[in-house]
Amino acid sequence: MLVDSHCHLDFPDFADDLDGVVARAKAAGVGAMVTISTRVRRFDQILAIAERFPEVFCSVGTHPHQADEELDITADELARLSAHPKVVAIGEVGLDYFYDHGTPAAQARGLRTHIAAARRTGLPLVIHSRDADADMAAILAEETAIGAFPFLLHCFSSGPELMRKAVELGGYISFSGILTFKRSEELRDIARDVPLDRLLVETDAPYLAPQKWRGKRNEPAYVTNTAAVLAEVKGVAEAEIARITTDNFMRLFNKVPQFLKAAA
Repeated sequence: MLVDSHCHLDFPDFADDLDGVVARAKAAGVGAMVTISTRVRRFDQILAIAERFPEVFCSVGTHPHQADEELDITADELARLSAHPKVVAIGEVGLDYFYDHGTPAAQARGLRTHIAAARRTGLPLVIHSRDADADMAAILAEETAIGAFPFLLHCFSSGPELMRKAVELGGYISFSGILTFKRSEELRDIARDVPLDRLLVETDAPYLAPQKWRGKRNEPAYVTNTAAVLAEVKGVAEAEIARITTDNFMRLFNKVPQFLKAAA
């Protein structure tokens, strides 16, 4: 079994094919998917998808691109919304200096608010970090000193220093289809150094389809390809990387096994 720890099933790309997308994921051996929130004000749409499919879970949070739009979101509100049994994470939230969407000040404020919610609830914080390694490392270190919280650097494409700092602070690292790209040798070198007990895989669908499907719409079933490349990088069998990343996911996203046990 594999898990797609990060996808966006509420995006318009899937509107006419959602049943097929979930069915193909199940057929490929993907036993769980987390559809990730980008706007708290659209949380109802995310939750409806998670409630529709037993295999689909969700998060609640504000993407850094929308940070200025949702500065009124509080840690209390995030914690309240996350009480639903199918909400298994806080985020995605973070810092993105590559695009001019969301001011840096608003992104940092939103990140700290979401950290407070993750700390309070014990749910993992799903972090987006792009071209912001130094600031991200500093905020994570500062906030961990205040009080530890579980977190995941999703769709990792940053440098080795941020990876090492995240692992040092107790965080996890998730790799997407970027890992499979022909020019991603540096990223594969970083993945080689991530401890096995901190690794996850994801699609970030509908974006970043693995090399095999490059340029096409990504979907959760394709996480199998990223896992296969990760297995090669780590020098283990594909079945072993599936077991490792799924075990890591269940440990970090600890509401999922509880929900599955209750539903059984």
